[in-house]
Amino acid sequence: MASDTFTVIAIDGPAGSGKSTIGKLLGERLGLEYLDTGAMYRGVTFAALRRAIDPSDADVIARLAPEVELTLSEGRLIVDGVDATIEIRGPEVTRAVSLVAANPAVRKELVRRQREWAQERDGGVLEGRDIGTVVFPDAKLKVYLTASPEVRAQRRSKEVTDLDYETVAADIAKRDALDQGREASPLTEAPDAVIVDTSNRSIEDIVTELLSYVS
Repeated sequence: MASDTFTVIAIDGPAGSGKSTIGKLLGERLGLEYLDTGAMYRGVTFAALRRAIDPSDADVIARLAPEVELTLSEGRLIVDGVDATIEIRGPEVTRAVSLVAANPAVRKELVRRQREWAQERDGGVLEGRDIGTVVFPDAKLKVYLTASPEVRAQRRSKEVTDLDYETVAADIAKRDALDQGREASPLTEAPDAVIVDTSNRSIEDIVTELLSYVS
């Protein structure tokens, strides 16, 4: 989908690399709305678990995805009328989301919604794992954020208070393997993406750098 008539900033990267924090602030500085596409996949996963659907049942999950109502607004996610903002970050959804996200039918449906979201707003800052490679390959700016596995695990262990560092580190390693190895839209750097290691840099420093690339 061509985005040359509006401004799209695409931010990709693995879990714990700082996409959400940086994406939100960058959007504020540019006057663009922000979309966490990962929350959408978590929302479908949440909907499946609520219905007692096995996330590995690809055919059932594929049929479910178009039926799930997702509303993202002011940092909250409403799934089928239920506020799932907290639950989608919990361990149950976190462990299952990669299976759902690897489903080609789910990705096709959510990519459609993501493109529609940006078109309705004349652009935006979108973060995920395939924004610059699949959703908006002609985005005005493509960014790939990364960080050391240790730093990423430390960040996530602080977010998920009921899981210890070792468990979070193992979950991240597993998710990296699934995200990078899946056939449908694997996590990878766009050839023309700006690559930023966030391990030992301040958020303000990174956002200032990224703003310099947007004319």
